[in-house]
Order: sequence, then structure tokens, then C-alpha cells
Amino acid sequence: MRPRSRSAPASAGRRRDGAHRLEAARTTAERFAAVVLLKGADTLVAAPHGTVVVCDAGPPSLATAGTGDVLTGVVASFLSKGLDAVTAASAAAIAHGEAARLLPHQAGLVASDLLETLPAALEA
Repeated sequence: MRPRSRSAPASAGRRRDGAHRLEAARTTAERFAAVVLLKGADTLVAAPHGTVVVCDAGPPSLATAGTGDVLTGVVASFLSKGLDAVTAASAAAIAHGEAARLLPHQAGLVASDLLETLPAALEA
């Protein structure tokens, strides 16, 4: 489950400010019995049993349309390889951030730019 930062607190029945992202990720994961990946300055991966992994690999340039879709595709590919959901989401968040960092430009990044560097990020 990959809710938008603004909708996760609402789905958890909470306020919509950034101060409670960790609580919102945990509550949403527990409420829906699903692993939740919440993109942001620090990407949070929350499991229904309360564990939260914090991935700080993503640069601010990833805050653009379509990059979450690329991230979802990476998560899906890891799941198809048999990784458990928390590991798949966490590894995908790290690879996604690394792919962005490997780009020669950050300004004006578009989602398709990640396709150039994602293979190298996955090998790292």
C-alpha cells in the first residue's frame, strides 16, 4: 500500500500534518493489515505488527509526478522475486533513491529519467 503523504493520516483517522508521519504509517499499516510505504523526505515502510523502517536514501528531486509509480514497479519486481513485503518495500526505496542520486542532473528530474540509472542502482 502506497498512500500519498496527505492521505495516510486521513486514512488512519488522524490530522494531516507532517509531524505525525511515523504514527500515520504505523496506524495505517495496522488498520489495513498491510505493509505501507509512505514517500517523503524520509521514506517510511511500516508493517502491520508495528515495525517501521526509515529510508533516507531519496533526494528531494524525487518529489515529482510519476516517481512513485516507478517505486511501485520496483517493489512489485522484488515481490515477484519472493522477497517479503517489508524487505521488498525497503530495498525498493533504497534503490529508487540511489537511482535518483546517480543521475547527472537533479533539477527537472522526470520519472522516466530513473530508467537510465535504475540498473546501476540495483547492482550497487
